[in-house]
Amino acid sequence: MRSDRSLTIVTRALAAISAAIVLLIIVFLLRESTPALRQLGFSRFFTDASWHPLSDQFNLTPMIVATLVTSVGAVAIAAPLGIASAVFVNYYAPRPLAGMHRRLIELLAGIPSVVFGLWGLVVLAPIIATFGGSGQNLFTATVVLGLMVLPTVALLSDTAIAALPEEWIQGAAALGMGRSAIVGWIVLPGARRGICSGIILALTRALGETMAVLMLAGNIVEMPSSLLSPGRTLNANIALELGYASAGHRSVLFVSGLMLMLLVSMIVLFVSRREGNQA
Repeated sequence: MRSDRSLTIVTRALAAISAAIVLLIIVFLLRESTPALRQLGFSRFFTDASWHPLSDQFNLTPMIVATLVTSVGAVAIAAPLGIASAVFVNYYAPRPLAGMHRRLIELLAGIPSVVFGLWGLVVLAPIIATFGGSGQNLFTATVVLGLMVLPTVALLSDTAIAALPEEWIQGAAALGMGRSAIVGWIVLPGARRGICSGIILALTRALGETMAVLMLAGNIVEMPSSLLSPGRTLNANIALELGYASAGHRSVLFVSGLMLMLLVSMIVLFVSRREGNQA
């Protein structure tokens, strides 16, 4: 009884510390962004002619679009592959092969982003360059980003599928359903919430990825006309310019970070509200 009370106090304290860290980050971003927001106003980050800090032009729209294109595209690549991987190891692969497959997916999750970037730059970019341009564009960045977030979808989907009650599967089999029917009508709907959580976590990770995208996207600030266009994401912009930014320019870069934080927060709140309504 006493140990339960101690554990309750410890977990509540750790939860409060976690929430406080997030709030401190938001407060820090707001404090650093305030000078730019007061001087320029919020609308100028969408209505200025372009992004030229030395000419007092701070349009963030092309970078917001590039960030969304690469992140959503990466999840569109990773989601079907990750779900298929989870179904394969649970229902189609022999046990030794399933174990080996899981270890490979876990290994993929541990590869540093700079290694993904180097692979994309040396191997993938020359292949994509045959379709036009230098190969350093949004499509190359999206493909590599999709591989980077693939383990998040695969491992969380695997956990959600493995946690389904065995009685569901046995009952469906007793009714004469085949393996593909069980997967399509019982397993995937039953594990839907866990799979969706994996996809959302993959999307938030893709939104926050910097190094690989910086190496592969081309880093030209312009509105992309196609996936083969070069572009610069908000993260890459901060990483590239923060080192030499002056006071006003530096504050604008924090506005970029604040927008990224707001975007992630909106996704998390939307998913939380949707899950709450379904509960």
